[in-house]
Amino acid sequence: MAVHIRLQRFGAKKNPFYRIVVADSRSKRDGAFLEQVGTYDPMSDPGSIKLDLARVDHWVKNGAKATDTTASLIRRFRREQPAVQA
Repeated sequence: MAVHIRLQRFGAKKNPFYRIVVADSRSKRDGAFLEQVGTYDPMSDPGSIKLDLARVDHWVKNGAKATDTTASLIRRFRREQPAVQA
């Protein structure tokens, strides 16, 4: 079973809102998913991204592939996060 991290569209016409989900690649865009790992609101200025990076890393470690758009959102979220002091 191929698993992808991808966007699932919600919201109204001309007012999109997306959930970032982990889903079987054979399921429909807005169909069944395994887990919701975040959200993306492109209408806020700048676009608002919320992610559970621990769960994203878990799924990637277990073989999930992020789509191009989702991969760029994950990179952007990591860049915008403040550096954690150890």
